[in-house]
Amino acid sequence: MLLTDELLLNYKRCRRRTFLEVYGSYQYREPTKEFLLKLKRENKLHIDTVLEERSLVYHQPEAKKKDWLLRSRQTFDLMSQGVECIYNGKLHIDLSDWQASLVNSEIELPDGIDPTFTSEDITLIADPTLLIKQPGKSIFGDWTYIPVNIKLGRRPKPEYKLIAAYHAQIVAAITGELPPQSTLILRQQNDYQINLEYWLPRMYNIVNDCIEMLVTKQTPEVFISRQRCSLCHWHGYCHNHAKSQQHLSLVPGITPKRYESLLELGLDSLESIAAANQSQMAEKIGKEIASQLQQQARSLLLETPLIKTNYNIQDNHNLPRHAIEFYFDIEAEPDRNLDYLLGILAIDRVNNTEEFYPFLAENVEQEEKIWQEFLEFVMAHPNVPIFHFSDYEIDTIKRLAGLYNTPYRETKALLNRCVDIHHWVTRSVILPVESYSLKSLANWLGFEWREAKAGGDQCVCWYDNWLRTQDSSLLDAILSYNEDDCYATYYLKYWLENFLQESQNYQIL
Repeated sequence: MLLTDELLLNYKRCRRRTFLEVYGSYQYREPTKEFLLKLKRENKLHIDTVLEERSLVYHQPEAKKKDWLLRSRQTFDLMSQGVECIYNGKLHIDLSDWQASLVNSEIELPDGIDPTFTSEDITLIADPTLLIKQPGKSIFGDWTYIPVNIKLGRRPKPEYKLIAAYHAQIVAAITGELPPQSTLILRQQNDYQINLEYWLPRMYNIVNDCIEMLVTKQTPEVFISRQRCSLCHWHGYCHNHAKSQQHLSLVPGITPKRYESLLELGLDSLESIAAANQSQMAEKIGKEIASQLQQQARSLLLETPLIKTNYNIQDNHNLPRHAIEFYFDIEAEPDRNLDYLLGILAIDRVNNTEEFYPFLAENVEQEEKIWQEFLEFVMAHPNVPIFHFSDYEIDTIKRLAGLYNTPYRETKALLNRCVDIHHWVTRSVILPVESYSLKSLANWLGFEWREAKAGGDQCVCWYDNWLRTQDSSLLDAILSYNEDDCYATYYLKYWLENFLQESQNYQIL
């Protein structure tokens, strides 16, 4: 059995993913999403930039990456020769060497660690981006190597630190001495030194738990996390499994911590949550959350929308309604810090017309141009409310206004016209959905996107490909998706407007 740093990194994020990578049937594994391929390309470009700007002269093993044993031996030979820098090297040790390195470690191990799976043929593999020669003592002579990992992230995430500590321990097992440091180089080329005294004990526990799971074949429980799971190869498989179990992770508002609290109360189904003693729930998860989860469970069981119990429909202002309304959605390229499409759907209730106005930057330099065009358009209709979904549109208006010196008075007037439909939904109603994302809510209403599998991540890829290829069909796909986002916001607003009005009339009667 091979334990790679990729499996270990996945284990830190999601134990079930690591288990499925080893034991899952690949017929259920989805192809790598284009957005992930884009991230891999950008990470490779980032590494090339670091190597070039730091003028690093390196050696690398010649064997193909899939021939891990030969590549590892070639890396060991380069270390033995004392080359200054090794790029894309591969390291491997047997479990017995790992155990011996733990025994010899000067770091205090946490209580209860017991890496003694000696009956299993387990090989631990590491793929540090670089191995940099340093003065020191090792089996090679008066030099050693420190592992360096180059990552595209903007901050040193815990999983990055875990892998950096793992690499340091494998280097220690090979060289006979723990390297003096393990380094991350992040997006802005800022170096981050891992606190090995802190991270090595934590890494030992995680490696031990991961090996135990794989050796004993303990299938981790499914838990759907909307952000964490969306790009995973196994998302569809796990989601179907969760639906078949009616797993509580599919209920909006149930986080892993709240899930554990609910299980401690014996609440493991929608029915039990809906019928539970709210005071007992409140002691565990808080009064407001308990009330919200009970209403969510009831909405799902009844398959019907509900007015939130803490929303006084008689005392609240009505959702804004105007003869003409704008529905606003943005497409962005985060890596370039670029908002390249400002889409406006104009709904004229009087003349019964609908028209989409896309302000599109066909290259990076046109962002200011489309911002000014957008401003000119919306300022020509000063009394028209601008409906959008979530905070991103507000944050973007503020960013672009500051970046391009828009007068404060204009910016404030524009912001005062913005109405967040997501905020209105989440403060007023409970809906029988798995998520309060725009796509989930609009799909519940029966709205369908023309690009059914597309999303914001896919648009990022389309725009990136457009800049490289100038294929106009990519822009057409982006415009279609953005227009549908605007229409989805319109459908949602229209439904909410009518539902709140009907509920208000019902209460009056």
